[in-house]
Amino acid sequence: MKINPKFSTPFIYLFFFGLALSFKTSAQQIAKEKLIFLTPEWEGKRLEDGRPYVSDDILERMKGVTLEEAWAVLKGENYKYQYAEHWQAINPDSVLVGRAVTAIFMPGRPDIHRVIDDRGHNEDGRIKSQNSWPIDMLTKGDVYVVDQFGAHVDGPTIGDNLGNSIYAKTGNGIVYDGAIRDIDGLKEIGGFTSFFRSYHPSHHLNNPDGALNTTLIGINTPTRIGMATVMPGDVVLGRDGGVIFIPPHLAEKVVKTSEIVRLRDMFGHQRLREQKYTPGQIDSRWSDDIEKDFSQWLNDHIDELPVPKEQIQELLKTRTW
Repeated sequence: MKINPKFSTPFIYLFFFGLALSFKTSAQQIAKEKLIFLTPEWEGKRLEDGRPYVSDDILERMKGVTLEEAWAVLKGENYKYQYAEHWQAINPDSVLVGRAVTAIFMPGRPDIHRVIDDRGHNEDGRIKSQNSWPIDMLTKGDVYVVDQFGAHVDGPTIGDNLGNSIYAKTGNGIVYDGAIRDIDGLKEIGGFTSFFRSYHPSHHLNNPDGALNTTLIGINTPTRIGMATVMPGDVVLGRDGGVIFIPPHLAEKVVKTSEIVRLRDMFGHQRLREQKYTPGQIDSRWSDDIEKDFSQWLNDHIDELPVPKEQIQELLKTRTW
């Protein structure tokens, strides 16, 4: 089925919402079968909910990757809409890395809200308000990625209580396309590196029979954050004011490319300080002599470099110098 590009973003969300509900699944959470269908390039391990499981080793190494390095790899693979910018941040000098759990909220609508509440509470065993449901699903290494449609006044669904819960479950923070509240309390959570659009002291209202600001229509569905398309299980890399969402099947390539660039930069900078080579020699394609020097440098410093020793050994096996 083709979707007319003139249709609005809410239509697209409701399309995927309806598609997810066509499978046997929990309320508005996408079915595992559908999530597997929508992540066809991933051939590795998956979590119980169907999300691709990028290894903890790759996530740890991802923390050394710059946005430029990740963006270049994704662009080369024709993934042009994975980067979102113009964020405010908690712990802006820290790096956020983890596996995406997505949620989509829309402006509150009582009839939809009521039936989602009824199914969630009475059939699926969910408790309390909808804004806590995706948080209940989080595990270690996750990043909670939320399309909150930029909601500001009376929009915040995350404050210091839910922030503490998120951090306890994941050891991570959030990417939140909307306003947060209790910002002082969130800043007290030391490792809660998070990206958000705005701050407002108000809070969301969640009574379908009265005041109502938001309705949760998607959990672990395809999600738009700014101009980026995010899939559950994408690797989130947030740093330096920006966030990039890396498809799982490209995460290892991003890491390995970054590590090679990092090593070559370290070698080049050292040789420039030593005045062994000129800037022109380092900035252009390296000669065979420089490449041989680089291989020897890798061997000589293999235990000191900020890249796993096993990865350097793997790199050396592929080099002919």
